Amino acid sequence: MVEENKESLAETGARLFERKSLEAVEKQGRFLVALAGGSSPRGMHRRLGVLPSIPWQDLHIFWGDERCVPVDDPSSNYGAAWADFIGRVPVPAEQIHPMPGHETPQKGALLYEKELRQVFDLQEPHVPVFDLIVLGLGKDGHTASLFPGHPSVKETEALVVAVKGGDPDVHRLTFTFPVINAARGVMFVVSGKDKAGVVKAVIEDQEETRPASKVLLSSGDQTWLLDREAASLLKEATLSAFSCG
Repeated sequence: MVEENKESLAETGARLFERKSLEAVEKQGRFLVALAGGSSPRGMHRRLGVLPSIPWQDLHIFWGDERCVPVDDPSSNYGAAWADFIGRVPVPAEQIHPMPGHETPQKGALLYEKELRQVFDLQEPHVPVFDLIVLGLGKDGHTASLFPGHPSVKETEALVVAVKGGDPDVHRLTFTFPVINAARGVMFVVSGKDKAGVVKAVIEDQEETRPASKVLLSSGDQTWLLDREAASLLKEATLSAFSCG
């Protein structure tokens, strides 16, 4: 979907989140979602906090990646989401699952994988199936914290791994592609003219060196939410495949 600006992008993303949550709770009694970090999803997060129809009591909130920084650090994905909406909605505390960025990266990855298996009631080698994973897109084509050229891009067994890189260049925890590609739904939220080149590289050119090109769901629905600036380099034929806002 292509929206005119960041505001309409945020509204569309929040409404899609709302619809997915209601559908999941009706079918299975709970909604399992993983949030993204970065700046693009934050407008959507703020809109979520004012949508009373979202069944907050039945949500389990995870994160697809996190910087290994204190929660009050400006670069903390959990801290940003808490400020944007989680601190104002009635999600039970035990159903909020931040990544343990305060641990050493390797220990944090193991602990979060253990938590995933507990909440989803999974034994190895089964992979959790999220109802929705929200993703951003970096200028280099990374998504979550899966960076170009990093061994984590090729990980096939671990659910969560420790990496270092990005901006800021810090240690991070991230879902691997087996988790992302098993989801029932993935929603990319991308805004800004500085992302136009990489949007084209991933969507049209399908450049294999861009990790986001490896988001290929086994059976779920993959949605791209772009504002006009982020979509500005896409061809008309590509744009026609989107439902324009």
